[in-house]
Amino acid sequence: MPISQSSGASRETGRQPQVWGKVPQQNKNFTGREDLLDKLHTGVTSEVTAVVPHALHGFGGVGKTHVAIEYAYRFRHEYDLVWWIPADQPMLVRSSLAALAPHLGVPSSSAMGVEDASAAVLDALRRGEPYSRWLLVFDNAEQPEDINEIVPRGPGHVLITSRNHAWQSVVDTLPVDVFTRAESIEFLSKRVPSSTSLDDRNRLADQLGDLPLALEQAGALQTETGMSVEQYLRLLQEQTAQLLGANKAPDYPLSMTAAWSLSVSQLKAKLPEAVELLRCCAFFGPDPIPRDVFGVLPDDFAPGSRLGPLLDNPILLSKGIKELGRYALARIDSDNRTIQVHRLIQALLRDELSEEEHASFRHEVHLLLAAASPGLPDDNVLWPRYAELLSHVTPAQIEVSRDPRIRRFALDVVRYLYSSGGYQSARSLVGRLIERWRADSGEEDQHVLSAHRHSGIVLRELGDYRASFELNRVTLARMREVLGPDHEETLLLTNSHGGDLRMRGDFAAALAHDEGSLRQHRALFGPKHRRTLRTMNNLALDYMLLGDYQKASELQQTAYTLQRSSDSKSSQQSILTSWNGLARIVRLRGEYSEACDIGEDAYDSSVQELGADHPRTLRAAKDLSIAKRRAGLIDEAFEIAQRTFELEERIFGRDHPDTLAAALCLANAQRTRGEIDEALELLRDTAARYPRRYGDEHPFTFGCDMNLALLLRVNGEVEEANALDLRCLEGFDRTLGREHHYSLTCAINLASDLAARGETSQAGRLGEETLAQLRELLGVDHPLTLACANNLVVDLRVRGALAEAERLEADTFERYRRVLGEDHPDTAVALRGERLDFDFDPPAL
Repeated sequence: MPISQSSGASRETGRQPQVWGKVPQQNKNFTGREDLLDKLHTGVTSEVTAVVPHALHGFGGVGKTHVAIEYAYRFRHEYDLVWWIPADQPMLVRSSLAALAPHLGVPSSSAMGVEDASAAVLDALRRGEPYSRWLLVFDNAEQPEDINEIVPRGPGHVLITSRNHAWQSVVDTLPVDVFTRAESIEFLSKRVPSSTSLDDRNRLADQLGDLPLALEQAGALQTETGMSVEQYLRLLQEQTAQLLGANKAPDYPLSMTAAWSLSVSQLKAKLPEAVELLRCCAFFGPDPIPRDVFGVLPDDFAPGSRLGPLLDNPILLSKGIKELGRYALARIDSDNRTIQVHRLIQALLRDELSEEEHASFRHEVHLLLAAASPGLPDDNVLWPRYAELLSHVTPAQIEVSRDPRIRRFALDVVRYLYSSGGYQSARSLVGRLIERWRADSGEEDQHVLSAHRHSGIVLRELGDYRASFELNRVTLARMREVLGPDHEETLLLTNSHGGDLRMRGDFAAALAHDEGSLRQHRALFGPKHRRTLRTMNNLALDYMLLGDYQKASELQQTAYTLQRSSDSKSSQQSILTSWNGLARIVRLRGEYSEACDIGEDAYDSSVQELGADHPRTLRAAKDLSIAKRRAGLIDEAFEIAQRTFELEERIFGRDHPDTLAAALCLANAQRTRGEIDEALELLRDTAARYPRRYGDEHPFTFGCDMNLALLLRVNGEVEEANALDLRCLEGFDRTLGREHHYSLTCAINLASDLAARGETSQAGRLGEETLAQLRELLGVDHPLTLACANNLVVDLRVRGALAEAERLEADTFERYRRVLGEDHPDTAVALRGERLDFDFDPPAL
């Protein structure tokens, strides 16, 4: 692409960077800015400031982005890597960084998640490996705190563009001002007819305040219409007077306002439909709008559309879009098939419209967004489409609509957000929807009730179980009264509310609730519908929590098999949840090797489909770590547990239920590796957090304390361990009963406490009772049963009951060899005549 002849241009060579990513197309009409580019290059390459990011700042329309683009092209020969990162949406910056991973020889986001991939990219850039000469451009950054922590410092260079002057206190900055007069004249010489005199160009630049965006529009308008400079200046003067009289906001440069208004009026005379399209674009966000959003509307959407005639005429629509580009009122990206209108032009367009027109165009955008929605928001295959639409939902003020179609779309966006792991964003959006819809339509409106249902799901995923339970309890009662017990929305919340009961530790109540829910779902939707199968999955979880692994396995296998059939239309996310649930049940049945096989498949598929840092993937990773630990693959289990805990903590914080479960998993892995001090430190901290999240009487709280008691005994603190195990067993007995596998696990460990205190008779009696109960509950070959039998052998020998000990020992050791194998760590411990301990791992609920 040609650039102005200068000393800067002469520096270019034929050398190209090895990595050149996402840099926008070079502006063929780029003009001037030589001093600015030289200052920027000197500052960036200075040995004193090279490690400090540099920022270009200035108000809208002065050409900050074009300067950054020109810098990248002009000095590309000095870099091995140049990468462009749109920074106006901070949530997406890490994804842009993660896309660099394959170019730097680090695992991609599909292999390790966006968080880890972006961290690996930043580390590689800071170390300068494999490239020390790199340039990263963060375009249109807003607040420094949004991205400053992920801007790399290292041997390469960082360039930031922003309208925010706050960057001055964070990085080295260069202000980007309007063109000099000489630059304006040079620019116009490329854009206006060659017959235009120097004096005319000077007058144009003067009237437009040397603002690059205004000059671009002026040149485009004259090129398209052929009007003379005299005519343009006269119209511009008239338009400026009108704008002055309208008291335009001071944020809009008058030159830009006048030039824009004149371009729109000329376009209106040539193609009024294009102006309608442009005004519609003003109510989208400033990010690129997918071209296919402007498609033919479905029959039930078309009657209320003011763009309907244009959308129904593809030839006219294409012409209108091209005209917007010709008049420099929109950026048309034919490669990515997007339309983008500058945020300043959007604001000016909106300001000229009445309230009634605002409402009409906003509704048009709502219709277009809803019509472009693919439905099934929990289907990960469709998430990229939702991501394209997401940046326009808030600017379009989707919450103001009372149209049921638009409200359904808004709720689909909420579901997409929390299904894809964006819990905080989902919480913010659904909160806005509820506040506005409740004010407009009342508390008993169906969409308000549905929004409450989604809000309850988000609260539960964020770990606020108490708030979720109370909200869903009240909402479900209101739905049953207003909509009826068999209404689709009521049944959806009925299924969801079973999760609230599980979260509270009311496992038996959850089972009874979900059995009724499954009957209702089968009656309304049929036995193979995706919603029925989700309910069946939940019921399998209830049976698992109550220790009925046979029933849980039957239900889980049925749900998983039916979900995989095309008839169910189940999302990949639901299938993966059932798949991992099946691996978990197989592990709990004591089939550790098989659980590893199924769990690895489920985890690998989840990484591929959802990403390595998706909440469901992390849950699958935790379960896989447990399976590997039980199978004796201690080091593999530890690596997975450590990575999972670090990701959970980074994403959700230390007190989230998933992070707490991951902490227990890691502490258990550390204990099996002999890292007692590290495990004890982590578990003491975790045990203090469990009651705050679940309450003092929750089975998971007792389970966590049981793990702590185990570590205390291993660490020689026998009295404290005994007292804690005794309290946990009493708690399990109160909440679940002694016949539960959690209670019996605790009883095994309490017997070991008693033995360590020298109370051998008491330990043996407790061991005998527990062994009989485990054989009845789990069977004689279950590893937990075998551990109890092994410990009883030790107690019998100490008591002198050698014959009984030998009989039990022979039977137990033969089963160990057959069930777990000679090489399993538990088999080795048993053969050495030592006691075995069993720990607790909470499942995802």
